[in-house]
Amino acid sequence: MPDAPVRVLLADDEPLVRSGLRLILDAEPDLEVVGEAGDGARAVELARSLRPDVVCMDVRMPGVDGLRATELVLRLPQPPRVLVVTTFEHDGYVLDALTAGASGFLLKRAGADEMVQAVRTVAVGQSLLYPQALRDLVRTRPRATAGAPAGAPALTPREREVLALVAQGMTNAEIAAALVVGVETVRTHVASVLAKLQARDRTQAVVLGYRAGLVEL
Repeated sequence: MPDAPVRVLLADDEPLVRSGLRLILDAEPDLEVVGEAGDGARAVELARSLRPDVVCMDVRMPGVDGLRATELVLRLPQPPRVLVVTTFEHDGYVLDALTAGASGFLLKRAGADEMVQAVRTVAVGQSLLYPQALRDLVRTRPRATAGAPAGAPALTPREREVLALVAQGMTNAEIAAALVVGVETVRTHVASVLAKLQARDRTQAVVLGYRAGLVEL
């Protein structure tokens, strides 16, 4: 029996954008749009009732914006992955959404193939990291004092090294090759970094690590 399709919820205040995304995603046999929301409050409500695997979240919406909606969606008992879909590359809301735990972001001008691949990527628990775009985003905000975030242990030198390579967009296999260690060793280090930074995934770890002065971008 084939795997069930990835269930996607669209949250955007522009009906034409939602319609376009639905056409793109529903055309794929492994993806299924299960709902649409025109604002953040409705997105949270539908995420709770429909239990999608991925929410494609606009950041600038009336009432409850995408940032607040992302925070609330990720507090659900079995939260979906959130893919921020934005018009503006340097929108501060995007950085805040990543800090809150969104798995990545994509520009609305991205092609259909990019959108499909982005949804598939976050659906399987991977982060959508664009090193240069992330670097530009985090530099729009002041860094915190160097050191670990409040309540989190400091990273070991090796963990900081691994985090720096994650920030470059490297996979575990690529990090293992660069450090001449096994992939399982890298997985262990990455898991430790996520736990210490209290990060949901690699994207959030990079943002938190940079803002805490633990990694350079």
